[in-house]
Amino acid sequence: MRWRSAITRGATVDRDYLAVVARNFLIAALLTGVGLAGVSVDLIFDTLGVPALGYLVFVGAVLCPVAWLLGQTVPILTNLFAHQRAGAASGNALAGSTLGSFLGSLLLSLVIMQWLGVSAAVACCGLLLLAGYLITAGRNWRAGSVAALGSVLTLGTNLWLRPVVDTAYASYAVVPVELAGSINPRAFKNNNSVASLVDESEPPHHARYVDHIRAILLDGLGYRGREILVLGAGGFTLSQREPANRYTYVDIDPAIRQIAEQRFLREPAQGEFIADDARRFVRRSERNFDAVVVDVFSSHTAIPAHLATREFWQDARRVLRADGVLIANLILDPQLATPYARNMLATIESVCGRCAVEVLQRQQALSNVVVSCRNASPPQPASVYTDERNATDFDLARSR
Repeated sequence: MRWRSAITRGATVDRDYLAVVARNFLIAALLTGVGLAGVSVDLIFDTLGVPALGYLVFVGAVLCPVAWLLGQTVPILTNLFAHQRAGAASGNALAGSTLGSFLGSLLLSLVIMQWLGVSAAVACCGLLLLAGYLITAGRNWRAGSVAALGSVLTLGTNLWLRPVVDTAYASYAVVPVELAGSINPRAFKNNNSVASLVDESEPPHHARYVDHIRAILLDGLGYRGREILVLGAGGFTLSQREPANRYTYVDIDPAIRQIAEQRFLREPAQGEFIADDARRFVRRSERNFDAVVVDVFSSHTAIPAHLATREFWQDARRVLRADGVLIANLILDPQLATPYARNMLATIESVCGRCAVEVLQRQQALSNVVVSCRNASPPQPASVYTDERNATDFDLARSR
């Protein structure tokens, strides 16, 4: 009964309609402008530590109250259309609300987020709600002072407190880190997850998995003058100070190269850059490469779901030359025992056949796992050796 009264709260208001709407706009503005700001979201998740608990608190304390408060607006304002029938009043209010939602979603996603970033979009929503508060509360010094204070809080938390660069696709930050044996190391963070490492040594030190992949390409395969495709730009460290091969980076964010060059590498990134979705690029590209390096992540531990399927790996293999190699950097448990680890490796090997799987940090809860697969014929079904039917010697002979 209480839950139902919360949903129908707007319909039960019988007086002071504008005052109630003004109060709702003000609370929603503060929850949106401050609660949705990156610094607030980071604080919630960093303080709680457990992602599931962080999502629960974020949804319950920020998103749900905003939706509950703004959901009351249409039924409350319907009472102001006293000269109209109830149906006509509701229709007019709903039409205005729908039009506002439509225009707002288009402007936010296609204009503000594309050109100014996520933080600017959050600040814009907060400021618009404060404008709604001013309109409904009346033009007086008290309402003006409250709106001014709310504007300062909104702009401060979104534009000044968080040392990041926002784009329509991600938030980027460069922060100092502790790294043994390195000189002034720094991390390039993508959506609050470390994407790349570099320092001021000569030559620069990079993340362990980057050095490992470079060793595979340069030392293990002896690649020189080859074409290497890198899906997921990160900090462009795979090609840094590496003149032996030609690198092509594909990343969905058009702004990432300039951000990485100016704030992270502090020098021009080496290689060609193409702003595109990785799956769309390998599906449509007519080019062929000697190596494809898959280093794409939607968070610190997971690659985007549409880049985890067999169809994606088939497309990635399609752009390989006949003797090429596909290399993937994954974040998995060191034992490779979780369903995610088992199924991810099985998906890749269903397309590429048996691959080399190297766990780089065996004593950590999660590790970089580098998977390297040669472009070979489709995998054949395997058989298990038993005492009853032991074909070990026969298989060994025909394998040489």
